[in-house]
Amino acid sequence: MIKKFSFLIGILVFGLHLAQTGGKKEQLQKQNADLKKQIAQINTDLAKTRSESKLSVAYLDNVNKKLALREKVYNNTQKEKRFIEDEIYLRQLEINRQNRELKVLRDNYAKVLVNAYKNKGVQNKVTFILSAKNMGEALRRMQYLKQYADYQDKKAAEITDAAAQIKRSIALKQNSAKEKANLLINQQKDLTTINAERAQKEQLVADFKKNEVKLTGELRQKQTQSKALEGQIRSIIAEEIRIAKAEEEARKKAEAEKIRLAKIAAEREKARIEAENKARAEALERERLAAEAEARKAAELAAKRAEEERKRNEEASRAEATARDEARKVAAKKASDEAAARAKEASDKLIAARAAEAALAKRKEDEKKAAETKAMTNFGVSTVAGSNFADNKGRMGFPVEKGQITHRFGVQQHPVYKNIKEENNGIKIAVPSGTRAKSVFPGTVSSVLANSDGTKTVMVKHGNYFTIYSNLGSVSVSKGQQVSAGTPVGVVGQDFDGSYTLDFQVWSGTTPVDPLGWVSY
Repeated sequence: MIKKFSFLIGILVFGLHLAQTGGKKEQLQKQNADLKKQIAQINTDLAKTRSESKLSVAYLDNVNKKLALREKVYNNTQKEKRFIEDEIYLRQLEINRQNRELKVLRDNYAKVLVNAYKNKGVQNKVTFILSAKNMGEALRRMQYLKQYADYQDKKAAEITDAAAQIKRSIALKQNSAKEKANLLINQQKDLTTINAERAQKEQLVADFKKNEVKLTGELRQKQTQSKALEGQIRSIIAEEIRIAKAEEEARKKAEAEKIRLAKIAAEREKARIEAENKARAEALERERLAAEAEARKAAELAAKRAEEERKRNEEASRAEATARDEARKVAAKKASDEAAARAKEASDKLIAARAAEAALAKRKEDEKKAAETKAMTNFGVSTVAGSNFADNKGRMGFPVEKGQITHRFGVQQHPVYKNIKEENNGIKIAVPSGTRAKSVFPGTVSSVLANSDGTKTVMVKHGNYFTIYSNLGSVSVSKGQQVSAGTPVGVVGQDFDGSYTLDFQVWSGTTPVDPLGWVSY
């Protein structure tokens, strides 16, 4: 029983380990397939830009990215190989265990056959049955022979099944071995490709260094142009802010005058409404006071009648009731009821008078508010809605449909030339030729600038914020034009290194901020 239990536990543990290994292996295979798709896309991009921008940071970034993906594929293949080796080892252990069990089954079966041979009575089934002393013993011997034959068949079937399991395990091990062999071939190919791409990267870096004088000169010239452009941008933004402040002050002054005149007109209208409602209010007040007096008298009379009725009832209970007393009691009851009815009527009249006064007061206040609103509207008083650019921080779209960020915000070390640091007021995005830059948020085109290198810059104002699109080969908007989110502002132009690069910036007033904190990438 213990042996069977141990056997079942071994089968379960082996199955679970293989299932986990298989799951991890499939995950690695899926990851590698995704990585290879990315590599294919990078190869496509490199093929498009090889002729025009081989010595560009974007091209070098793509080569580095591709090499990193290749190495990740290689590392995943190494892990997959280890999983397969574990499978082969575990399957060999399982084959060894199954062989041991098969040997035990065969040894036991051999003993059964030897015993059967020695027992001649069992071999001669007819003689064994006929030699029984009576019918009951004969039936028992027949049952024994049947059970013995079934036992032999069962043991033979167990041996056959065990042999088939070993055969299947060997086949699975052979498949794993073939899979490992194919994996090693592919791994060698990947290693060859990695070495070739490393050599390509080294050659590219060497080409950069070979052209260092020329490229650093062009880069410094570009930096000088960028500084000059930054000065223009700062001047334009400062002027925009000055104009905006002046306009805001003039608007506030005009608004204050409008409000003053509107308040005068509103006060006049309120005075007219107050005068019109004064007489009505006085009449309603008189009605209320009369109703209060009438209600008070009616209540006093009702109380007096009720007290008289109570006294008569007490007297009637002390003396023998007479017909006259009874008539007086009925008359008192009637008078009391009439007084209570008059009191209720007077109270209802008082409630109605108070409600009429309250309704008049509310209507008067409503008319005054309406008069004030109408006066403000007539004099053009309104509130100016502020820009909600800041409210959409982090949720705005990217300025191009597809692109690769090659330079980030702030001071960055050049990836090849260690003696050069680049200071960026925004981000640079490498894009395919013909890509259009688009506004990331609704606004007004503040300026369209022509740069010294022949490219153009578009500035879009969004309240107190500005978005800037530089290095455009052509523009499709003009100064003062209203744009929506997604409106094309121009086609991205070619940079000095041959790549097509958009320089995208976001300014908060006169301060540049990191665009990646504002747009979703």
